[in-house]
Amino acid sequence: MTDFAITNARVFDGTDFHNGKAVIVRNGKVDAIVESCDITENINVIDAKNQTLAPGLIDVQVNGGGGVLLNDEPNIDGIRAIMAGHRKYGTTAMLPTLITDHRDKMEAAITAVTDAISQDVPGIVGIHLEGPYLNAERKGVHDANIIRPMEGDAIDLLTRLTNGRILVTMAPEKAAKGTIKKLADRGVLVCAGHTAGTYNHVQAAIAEGMRGFTHLFNAMSPMTHREPGVAGAAMADDSTWCGLIADGYHVHPAVLKVAIHAKAKGKIMLVTDAMPTVGADEKRFVLGGEEIMATDGRCALADGTLAGSDLDMIAAVKNCVEMVGIDLGEALRMASLYPAAFLKLDDVMGHIAPGYQADMILFDDDYNVTRSWIKGVE
Repeated sequence: MTDFAITNARVFDGTDFHNGKAVIVRNGKVDAIVESCDITENINVIDAKNQTLAPGLIDVQVNGGGGVLLNDEPNIDGIRAIMAGHRKYGTTAMLPTLITDHRDKMEAAITAVTDAISQDVPGIVGIHLEGPYLNAERKGVHDANIIRPMEGDAIDLLTRLTNGRILVTMAPEKAAKGTIKKLADRGVLVCAGHTAGTYNHVQAAIAEGMRGFTHLFNAMSPMTHREPGVAGAAMADDSTWCGLIADGYHVHPAVLKVAIHAKAKGKIMLVTDAMPTVGADEKRFVLGGEEIMATDGRCALADGTLAGSDLDMIAAVKNCVEMVGIDLGEALRMASLYPAAFLKLDDVMGHIAPGYQADMILFDDDYNVTRSWIKGVE
């Protein structure tokens, strides 16, 4: 079905909610939003049954899903499985994420994402390389034996993806002066993460073009009243974006609220940092030779160290509304419009409006995603 109309929905267009409207889709794009009573032409009609129609959710940090970890299966089939695991929970665009690994895995993952985009695998818009250029002092579950300085040809590697977005998480204090500028000038979205840097390190990185911060508060130097650290620098800067894992485990709900209110409007984006357990029946997996269990939505090693999440995007939206007290419209923007802007894709994603790609989700009052469309296709 390429041309259709959706009626009887509470439509959130990315800015406001509308009742009594119909969304008309043609050739994979939103064609018009009209009064439901004005649909007179011969077009397939989908009855939304009073559910909420919203822009599709965009996740820039997805380690795995559907039983697959990208590090284990850096190929197009693995990417398809990860996307399928998350789509049922409202994700319509994502960056499959490779955590710190050897050079051959990085090359394989970049090639796989390039192929996925070339073959128009639904929902794949780029890749996130989280490491290996990190600070081992803030390694989290990343393998300290693989964390390393940037190689001489690292910039060429990190700019190899030419048909999608590439996000690189790195520790800015470990980068030589001018490195971030070289990456940013070639289109790489650079974020600070797994960093023990100072406020001054962050300011220097922002001046070179750093665009954001990976999973705010986690694996970074904390804020105190005398040393803002990376976390404080992140919230104080109005030009950059911050990813937040709103699962109630990585960041306390009260601190989520502080961050959302402190950061400039439009600069907080929800991420999952999801592991293979999302969209899978099996709730355990192996990472770097260690077993990780997902229990009550929390992924951790046996010693309690957090290891990614068992979070999906619609649950992150729900948590922001119910645990944090954010209104639904803003929570949806943090999961769609704001990450679209971070990715420089907000001219095609993040709104339900004429000319925009028809990436949309339909969900009920309990946040169950009942239908989704990517480029107008279910």
